[in-house]
Amino acid sequence: MINYTEKIPNNVDLGRDRVLQRALEHWQPAFLGWWYDMGPAESRNYDVYLRTAISVEPDGWAQFDYVKMPEYRWGVFLQPRDENRQVNFGTHKGQPAWQEVPGEYRSTLRRIIVTQGDTEPASVEQQKMLGLSCPSLYDLRNIFQVNVEEGRHLWAMVYLLHRYFGRDGREEAEALLARRSGDTDNPRILGAFNEPTPDWLAFYMFTFFTDRDGKFQLCALAESGFDPLARTCRFMLTEEAHHMFVGETGVSRIIQRTCEVMKENKVEDPADLRALGVIDLETIQKYLNFHYSVTLDLYGSDVSSNAANYFTSGLKGRFRETKLEDDHVLSGAVYPVSEVVGGKIVTKTVPALTALNERLRDDYIDEIADGVRRWQRVIDQAGIPFRLTLPHKGFHREIGNFAGLFISPEGEALTEEAWKKHEFEWLPSPQDYAFVQSLMSGRVTEPGKFANWIAPPLRGINNQPLHFEYVRFN
Repeated sequence: MINYTEKIPNNVDLGRDRVLQRALEHWQPAFLGWWYDMGPAESRNYDVYLRTAISVEPDGWAQFDYVKMPEYRWGVFLQPRDENRQVNFGTHKGQPAWQEVPGEYRSTLRRIIVTQGDTEPASVEQQKMLGLSCPSLYDLRNIFQVNVEEGRHLWAMVYLLHRYFGRDGREEAEALLARRSGDTDNPRILGAFNEPTPDWLAFYMFTFFTDRDGKFQLCALAESGFDPLARTCRFMLTEEAHHMFVGETGVSRIIQRTCEVMKENKVEDPADLRALGVIDLETIQKYLNFHYSVTLDLYGSDVSSNAANYFTSGLKGRFRETKLEDDHVLSGAVYPVSEVVGGKIVTKTVPALTALNERLRDDYIDEIADGVRRWQRVIDQAGIPFRLTLPHKGFHREIGNFAGLFISPEGEALTEEAWKKHEFEWLPSPQDYAFVQSLMSGRVTEPGKFANWIAPPLRGINNQPLHFEYVRFN
């Protein structure tokens, strides 16, 4: 018999729930099978300096030690329960938050949990090969930390499926391990999670842009009237912050290194910079355009009856719902959305209830713009006259009002022919990907050393020095 508090740190009283124990005992070997198959390549015997959550208390959610990843203690944690919590929005506003699944919302709630849960193993699959081309032990440790925490977030969603959804939940939990990122026959549910992550610049962009979508989706679910889901998502958000930190600082360090080489060698031409072994700012802008646009699609259609139903039912709120000053029912409220009419982008207002996806996307865009401004400061401080910009929200979109249209980064509606002419000025070309990957042909594993194309970080992990042995190869 597994000792649950030892094997699976938790605050959900796993030891007492025999049915749940049996379900998770059955699921755990399948999860480990998936990890050995799809987790980080060639890494199972490494000792990695990882943070493990063993409780939700401030001193318990970040225990650092060397761990072999397959022996990582994937735990199940919910934020402590507030006995007085209510449903804060929709038609059930003011009622006590639900501790069990309301029968009429069962299938909708299951779909929400499965869609969120599916993103977690998907990103591990996307990042499977990156450890073999790491720019430093510090960065290798960071990607492994992201990987094990995505695994823990999968456990969090699987706990909800097993605990609250019976046989349906068990089947969905198994299906989460059966799908594969990018598989033609059995792909992951959301498009961005079937895109390859071919190099470290793509990884940092993914963790900056796409993990931030994760933050916004988790924030909306943390408002849910279904209390176990809300409490699960609140704890997940503490870990999501690290993923976004890895992305933002990773891109920032690449920009910093490029700027240093530009200044030292007095060159600006991308070809000259590539010859010096760093990633030119133009290519960084193209990667930004790609990851930003792909992530915007994750919010769904601009106008959505599903989103309206989730909100009205009390299942998924808005970003920081309880801090918003309105009736939290949205009767009569409107919200602006964009569309293309007669070759021009125009704005119209629609009922706010149907525009909840668009509102969440706009909240996300505001936060992304702040991050891009921080990257811009690195360029400005180097005295280099280059501007990073966010493309128009209609650029390169496959979902919503802009799907299938050809919108330039400046927000101009183009013909397909005009778009094709400029496509690889705006998005990475096969040659761009090949160049970036060529920089990452080997890996840098000497403690304290960093690849030529990235600057060292300002400080190490958990007050350790930069030359600390973050990963030990056995």
